[in-house]
Formats: sequence, C-alpha cells, structure tokens
Amino acid sequence: MIAKYHTFGCKLNFAETSTIAEMMADKGIRRANHGEYPDFVVVNSCSVTAEADKKCRQWIRSCHRRYPDARIIVTGCYAQLKPDEVAQLPGVAIVAGTDRKNLIAEYVEHQLAAAGKAPCHQYITPLQQLRTFSPSCSRGDRTRYFLKVQDGCDYWCSYCTIPRARGRSRSGTVAEMVAQAREVAAQGGREIVITGVNIGDFGKGTEETFFDLVKALDQVEGIERYRISSIEPNLLTDEIINFVANSRRFMPHFHIPLQSGSDTVLSLMRRHYDTALFRHKIEAVRRAMPDAFIGVDLIVGARGETDEEFRRSAEFVESLDISRLHVFPYSERPDTRALEIPYVVSQEEKHRRAAHMIAISDRKLREFSSRFVGTERPVLVEHSPRPGILVGFTDNYLRVNIPVTDTPTPSELAPTAASTADAQSESVSVSTETDCSRCSLDAYTNRILPVRIDSLTPDPELLLATFIPY
Repeated sequence: MIAKYHTFGCKLNFAETSTIAEMMADKGIRRANHGEYPDFVVVNSCSVTAEADKKCRQWIRSCHRRYPDARIIVTGCYAQLKPDEVAQLPGVAIVAGTDRKNLIAEYVEHQLAAAGKAPCHQYITPLQQLRTFSPSCSRGDRTRYFLKVQDGCDYWCSYCTIPRARGRSRSGTVAEMVAQAREVAAQGGREIVITGVNIGDFGKGTEETFFDLVKALDQVEGIERYRISSIEPNLLTDEIINFVANSRRFMPHFHIPLQSGSDTVLSLMRRHYDTALFRHKIEAVRRAMPDAFIGVDLIVGARGETDEEFRRSAEFVESLDISRLHVFPYSERPDTRALEIPYVVSQEEKHRRAAHMIAISDRKLREFSSRFVGTERPVLVEHSPRPGILVGFTDNYLRVNIPVTDTPTPSELAPTAASTADAQSESVSVSTETDCSRCSLDAYTNRILPVRIDSLTPDPELLLATFIPY
C-alpha cells in the first residue's frame, strides 16, 4: 500500500511527519512516488493563525477531489484544537491529536483490519493529559536531520494557541538525545537541527538543562554541524552564546523570536522579556560571533499596537544588528487572552505594517549577505534542484547556488576539516573524473566543501558561489 504526506507549519512538524512515514513503512505502507495514487494521505496540520487553519481545510478538500478513494489522516495542531471540524471534512478517516502522531501507523492497521469502510475515528487526548514526549529524529527528503528534543509550552502568551495544541512543556533526556544523534552519525548525517516548541525549556522539572544538552551533543563524533532552530531570548543564556562561539560543531546561527519592538506590546503579549534584554542578547551574539546569522520573528498589527507603538517597534528593529526578519501579521485566535485587549488594528493596516517590516528585512539581509562577497565559507552541499546547479548553506546560513560548469571534481577541492574526514570515509563516493560534465552530482551531496562567495543575486536570500580547488 502507498501513502502520501503533506506538512504544514514548523520544522518540528516536518521532523514528526518523517517519523510517521518511517513507522508507516514498517507496517508495509511505503511513501508514494510522483504520480502514484495513494491509499492513504497523511496531513500534519498547523494552527498558528486562522490562515493556517484555512489552508489546511482547502488542501484537504483539494486532496479529496484528486484522490476520492484515499483515506485522509489529519494530525497536528489544527486536528488537536478542532477535531470535530476536521472530522467533517470530506475523505477524512482518522483525526489524531498532537501526542498521537507516533501511533498513526497502528490506527491505520486497525482500520485496514476492519471490514468495509470504517467511519472517521478521532484520537484526541484532553489538554490536561498531554504529558507524553514522543521522540522524533528524521531527515525526510532533506540533507539535514531534525532532532526533536522538547514539546509543549508553559508560557501562555496572550496571542498564542500552541499551549492548548501541544500541552505542557516536556522533553527527552540528554542520554536519549545523544543516542539519537549517534544514530544520525552512523547513517552518514552531517547536520542536525535541534527542534522543539520551546527548546530552551529542555529538561524543565529535572536536573538537566538545555545547556547540558548542547554540551553533550557537541561531543558526538561524526556530526559536523548543529543548528539551534529557535530559542526564546530569556532562555538564550550568555554561557550558551559563548559555548557556541567556541564550538566547532555548533554553527554561528541563531533564530530568536522578538514579536514586538515595543515594551508596551510585549507586556500585552505576556512575553518573558523586554527590549533591553533582547538587545543585550543580540549584542552578546555579535560580540562573540561577528559573522553569525541572526533571524528574528516579528508580529505586526497585534491588539494594542497603536500607530505610536508600531513606530517604536520599527525603530527598535532598525537599531538591531540582525540578518533577517520573519514577519507575521497578527491573527485572532479563539480562547486567547489577546481578545480582551481593546485596540484592534485593521487588516489593511496590518498588511501595510507587514510590508514596511519586510522592506526592512530585505535591506538588512542584503547588507548582511554583501559582507561575505569575496570571502570563503564551508558549505554543506544538498541535492541538486536542477541540472547544472548545486545548492547548500554556509556555516552562517547563507544560501548559495554553485554552478557546476568548470567546477573541480570533489577530489580536487581544497579540504576543510569535514571534507578531509569525508575523504577518509569508506561510505563516501568521490568521483575522480576530470571533466565535470561527466562527474555525478551525487559525489558532492552531503559533503562540507569550501566555496568562494562570488556575488549577490536579485533574490536577497540567495548568493552565487564557486568551489575552491587546490
């Protein structure tokens, strides 16, 4: 039997979808190839905004029209928060809550054993009982692996439904996470992205901390790169910053949610920091790692964000030495404290504010990227998106395209510490062809190789680069 998978939302969802696919494969249900008609469609949903809910509904309806005989399985935050609504959508056979993802393969097995077409089943754990941590470490179709170390959140920000969808903060142990990282290394993985809902809260209720986890993962042989996916500014300690700065394995790359540059709005949002603390964290990263990529989340048009508070937010963002913004227009969510805040921003004004912040982001990203034109950086080469082009990310998260015309073969490239280890590994196939037109692009994939960054492109997120030969 065959299954198709579709994921909405965060990196954590992508990691969990890959784990679901692996468990389904263990039951004899393989992933669908392009053009194949699936028996099952698994949708891992998101509910961070009303628009996210809408996109999930639209996709499920479209999927049912395309595959009317397929059984659709919906999991994720939308399924957890609105199971009855999801169950009414056409073609849906199973609705599984956020803590039931690792049980989906068993639910499918039960449906297959039932005679005839079974009715839609809902498997939802009440919020108060969401206590189980389900591990996940998967690559899927990507070069990098995603290691889930934590789930849930205890912060209850006024605008957010995630605590209702994911439950209380909980995590695995340091020993369990290290064991999974070692498995990734044994499979030939080079890079791990550490994911979770609130990863800085790792170990809450135990004697272990996120810093303990970082130090332990840094000792795992075979993993060349770690990235911290997103961490709250109040949980990004100076000791973590300094450790990353001196680590060979943890990359100079941080994603830190700000949400607003106005202290008034931050207070209304019930965030756990103010702009002074946030500025301190950005400056601490810059002092320790001048080349670090710093991405920042920002919400515009939240309740209580008057014109004056938006101006303050924009001025604060302008003053920060960051690399990029991820801008989100505020979305009303049911059962959140934000609905009690009286000042409401119109949709038109939200879009105007988002456009203003995106323009700031594009300029900051171009300014940051331009600093590295003419420099050399190590790149983890990923699968080629089209003939003649290799792609990858530098250590400090610059996305580069590498044309293969006149590119040296892997054996002719200048070594990095990681590429030297690659060359000594029996599991890495390295072409010795001198004509690159005959050199398999697979010889470059999943290797860390040195490049020279040549130029920017019209796309502020992309640079052009060439490999560095001996």
